[in-house]
Amino acid sequence: MVKDTLFASGDSVVVTATRSERKLSNITVPVTIINAKTIQQNGSLRLTDILKEQTGLTLTSGFGAGVQLQGLNPDYTIILINGEPLVGRTAGVLDLNRIALGNIKKIEIVKGPSSSLYGSEAMAGVINIITDASNVIPLQTSLRYGTYNTLDANVNNTMATKTLFYQGFYNYYNTDGYSIRPNSNNRVTTPINRLTTSQQFKYNLSDNTSLVFNTRLTDENIKSNITVSNGGVSINSNGKEHNTDINLAGTLNHRFSTNLKTSFRSYLTNYISSQDLITLSGAPYNDILNHLFQRVENQTDWTLSKKLSGIFGAGAVWEGVKSSRYDSEKVRKNNSIQYGFTQWEWNPNSKLIVIGGVRFDQNAQYASAWSPKLSMLYKINQKNKIKLSIGQGFKAPDFRQLYLNFTNVAAGNYSVFGSAEAQKVVDQLNNLGQIGALYSNFYALKSLQPESSTGIHLSWDWEPNQKTFISVQAFRNDIKNLIQVEQVGAYVSGAQIFSYLNIGRAFTNGIELETKYQLNHQWSMSGGYQFIVTGDKDQIAKIKEGTVYTRDANGYSTKLALTNYVGLPNISKHKAQIKINYVNTHGLFANFRMVYRSKWAVNNNNGNDVYDNGDSFAAGYVSLHTSVGKDYNNGISLQMGCDNITNYIDPINLSNLPGRTLYFTLKYQLNKKVKK
Repeated sequence: MVKDTLFASGDSVVVTATRSERKLSNITVPVTIINAKTIQQNGSLRLTDILKEQTGLTLTSGFGAGVQLQGLNPDYTIILINGEPLVGRTAGVLDLNRIALGNIKKIEIVKGPSSSLYGSEAMAGVINIITDASNVIPLQTSLRYGTYNTLDANVNNTMATKTLFYQGFYNYYNTDGYSIRPNSNNRVTTPINRLTTSQQFKYNLSDNTSLVFNTRLTDENIKSNITVSNGGVSINSNGKEHNTDINLAGTLNHRFSTNLKTSFRSYLTNYISSQDLITLSGAPYNDILNHLFQRVENQTDWTLSKKLSGIFGAGAVWEGVKSSRYDSEKVRKNNSIQYGFTQWEWNPNSKLIVIGGVRFDQNAQYASAWSPKLSMLYKINQKNKIKLSIGQGFKAPDFRQLYLNFTNVAAGNYSVFGSAEAQKVVDQLNNLGQIGALYSNFYALKSLQPESSTGIHLSWDWEPNQKTFISVQAFRNDIKNLIQVEQVGAYVSGAQIFSYLNIGRAFTNGIELETKYQLNHQWSMSGGYQFIVTGDKDQIAKIKEGTVYTRDANGYSTKLALTNYVGLPNISKHKAQIKINYVNTHGLFANFRMVYRSKWAVNNNNGNDVYDNGDSFAAGYVSLHTSVGKDYNNGISLQMGCDNITNYIDPINLSNLPGRTLYFTLKYQLNKKVKK
């Protein structure tokens, strides 16, 4: 592997892929590691900043900044901090802008179904943010100022004795937001004020036993300017949003011997969000979400021999949501899950590693789910290795899909009802004479089943010499029981009524190419490319039958040819990035990064519910970024940079991509003195 500190080496330790410490060179599934130096030298502040430059990852713009992995929507990727899940999704999207990177040691990205270890929401993969728990730097501070009056300040301090360790992290972020129409009188800005703090305590009860406590708090205030469109009518609203994210975690670790250890974990998180808007007509709009998540878990690692080792785990989850979008914001909708998992690793010789595992989830709100996975690594020789993994993942119906009872008075009075509420609520409305029509699919409403996928991933890693690394990867995901929103009826007024049904079958398949090259001790390059093809299997079957029509350039109706079918919306066929890095022995560093994304379908214009070449597309684009800085021997670092150098702006389809952004950072760290 390339020996540049910006690149993860084969000796890097990975936790997420197997839920136990393994060297990257012995991992059997596709893993990307982003280390702290890369985050720092790229000038990344939020999790979105660094993820958007990774091969195979695409950021989405609806309901905050989510991440697509292997072409699957954001609600299919579980986001962890130190192995514990974050909650507080809106329409399935967890806004990654709320995660600060000031105390991050590394980010591990596992691609492909990972439900055998992590359960629901890991159908596409796992992103685990691991904080720095070392005491090498007792004190570190940084201050950054940039375009849009953006201020970001960090303080990170550690204290340690032989038995006690403490680390505290504090981040303050404030921005006026950015205008996506700078030459227009209608300036759209999103002023944000956000405070994040985390504390970690570790107490060594003995050489073999330790207690670890982690706390994390994010509190943010956002001034909102929102436009909602429905039926060709756009309604503007102004107001404020307040979000609080609280996390508490405790772990008891005990090592019985060098071959046997166990961990007891407890975790509690509460995400509270409130939004208060006023439309231009004066109508108020209030939205409240309170998501409480609690989990207890035990995991035991057992090494039987040099060739065989395994892990066992079991746990329980209790979670509940109160929301103004349900029947009452004062009543919490509750759910419970019990689960167990095991995974075994077999090393018959120095060339072959085989890992197999399975997990069982028993959910009170839907049928139980089994999630098996099998993966292997074969080292052909020192320069070539092959990885193959086959696994199943699942995504449980969430509270929104089960219990939503929401009528949007700010956008045409349409209603969306969860599957568990729809028939009861609609029957009540029908008795009051408010229902104008019910479609045939309304009578097909029933208990939702988990969405599931079978994923296959094959990769070949080649290191022809000490300076070069090349990886070629192919993947396929087949999804069934897709939960989709369908119109199931209409009010007497004509306003739509929607609900959720298991109606879809889909697939994503593609190839990824990653390469890294160390030109010399100072210069290095890396690049990545993804080509992906997606589709709805039921839609493709109808197109082949000749029952799907579209409109030609003259507006005439014609049968849709399969060659004009573009697959699933919001997915680009091509995505690529190139990075050039420079670093010298005097502390000077610089980099240049380019990200390319091809066009993607955004709106269906033909009324056929199928995305084809005649529909609306967001234009493909290239974004350029650069930064330069210097680390001084006295602990001071200076950095300046520019993101989106060409000032590319697409206000409709890329609301999370600001215009050209300049910034300057001053950093100081007090290094630990080494006793001679």
